[in-house]
Amino acid sequence: MRWGVIGTGGIAARFAADSALLDDAQLVAVGSRRPGGAQHFGARFGIPHRFEGQEGYRELAHSSEVDAVYVATPHPFHAEHALLAIAAGKHVLVEKPFAMNAEQAQAVAEAAAARGVFCMEAMWTRFLPHMVRLRELLARRAIGDIQLVHADLGMWFTPDPAHRLFAPELGGGALLDLGIYPFSFASMVLGPPERVLAIGSPAMTGVDLTTSAILGYDGGAQAVLTCTASAQTPTRAFIAGTHGRIEIETRWYANAGLRLISRDGTDEVFEAAEVMSEPSPKGMRFEIAEAERCVGEGITESPVMPLAESVSVMATLDEVRRQIGLRYDTSDE
Repeated sequence: MRWGVIGTGGIAARFAADSALLDDAQLVAVGSRRPGGAQHFGARFGIPHRFEGQEGYRELAHSSEVDAVYVATPHPFHAEHALLAIAAGKHVLVEKPFAMNAEQAQAVAEAAAARGVFCMEAMWTRFLPHMVRLRELLARRAIGDIQLVHADLGMWFTPDPAHRLFAPELGGGALLDLGIYPFSFASMVLGPPERVLAIGSPAMTGVDLTTSAILGYDGGAQAVLTCTASAQTPTRAFIAGTHGRIEIETRWYANAGLRLISRDGTDEVFEAAEVMSEPSPKGMRFEIAEAERCVGEGITESPVMPLAESVSVMATLDEVRRQIGLRYDTSDE
C-alpha cells in the first residue's frame, strides 16, 4: 500500500521509520501546514511527494499516488483530517485518541462505513507480540473469571505551559495523551464499563495533570487506571482472575514480558520480544501490517481494534472528563 502522512511531528517520524521495515508499505507522500515542514520531513525519510500550506492536507488526500492516509496531527484535528481522507476515498489510520469525544469518533466511523474504506485507531500497543499472547491466554481462560485489571502510565514532563501536553488548544493533559493507553487496555480485557468513578488534579493551564478512575463492570469486575504527567510511575499492569493472574512488566504498553501466575503459586514466564530496540522503535510496524492485511482481505475494520470499540473508549473518556471538569477551548464540547 502507498501511504501518505498528514502531520510531521514525532509520532509521524516513528510511523515513517517503522513503515520502512515492511516490504509491502510504501511511504509516498507527506503533508504539512508549516512552511518547509513537508520538505524537511520528506528529505529525511525519502518521501517523493510533499504537500505544504493550507491546502496541503487536501491535496495529499486527493492524490492519485496515495492509497491510505495516516493522521498524525494533534488530537483536536484527528476527526477533521480523518474525514478529509475518507471523503477522498482513502483508507485511514487515525492516531490515538481517535477523536476528541465519542460524537466525533462516531462521525468518523459512520463516514468510513458509508464510503466503504478501511478505518482504524492507531492503538499500536494492541498489536505488539506480548499483547497477542495476552489475548491468547485470556481466550483460553488461563486465569479464570477476570476480577480486576490494573494499569498505570505516568511520565514526568517539565511543567511548561508552551509544551503540547499542557496546551488546552491541542487537547493536552494526561488523560488523552497517556490515559488512552490504560483505558484502551481495560476495554480490550473487559469491554465497556457500566460505571465510572474518576478524580483528577489540574495542571497550571487547566488540563489534567493526574487522573485516576475506577471502572465497574457487570458481574463485579473492576479496572483501576491511573495516568499522570507529573511523575514517572512503574508503568506496570496486571489482570487478576479466579484462577490466577497475569503480570506485565514495566512499560507494559510498549515492549514487555508476561508472567502467568497460577493460584497455587506456579508461574510461567513469556519473555519480551525484541521489537523496541534501536535504531528504529519497530513497535508501530505491527499496526501498519494489520491495516494492510485488512485492506488486502477486503475488510474495512480490524477485529482487534474495531471502530465501535474506539467510539466506546471515547465515551468512557467523555464521562471521566465530565466528572473531573476537564473542558477544552475547542469545538469538541
